[in-house]
Amino acid sequence: QVQLVESGGGLVQSGESLKLSCVGSEDSFNGDIISWHRQAPEKAREWIATLWPGGATMYTPSVKGRFTLPRDDAKNTVYLQLDSLKPEDTAVYSCQSTGHDGTTWGQGTQVTVSS
Repeated sequence: QVQLVESGGGLVQSGESLKLSCVGSEDSFNGDIISWHRQAPEKAREWIATLWPGGATMYTPSVKGRFTLPRDDAKNTVYLQLDSLKPEDTAVYSCQSTGHDGTTWGQGTQVTVSS
């Protein structure tokens, strides 16, 4: 089963950008459906975006127009580009891969946005 590793989180100011990475351990990752979720302190986990193998994407309304999902198949990597960040975007961000072998989660990466 593919394993996922996220990176790229950090502390930024409101209005700045971050680029998170989700790297899959196997080439089959490139054929999986990749989703990003986030969980803020004392809140339930929230789905924010999905990328299908053919390139279609879907975003939750609160991030649409600010977040995008570029990918690099040669590196087995899907990115979450976060632009125009707001304090309410502060959360642990996790990627999820769904494929023939089932569903896998990464460990998460912390994003903190100061006002």
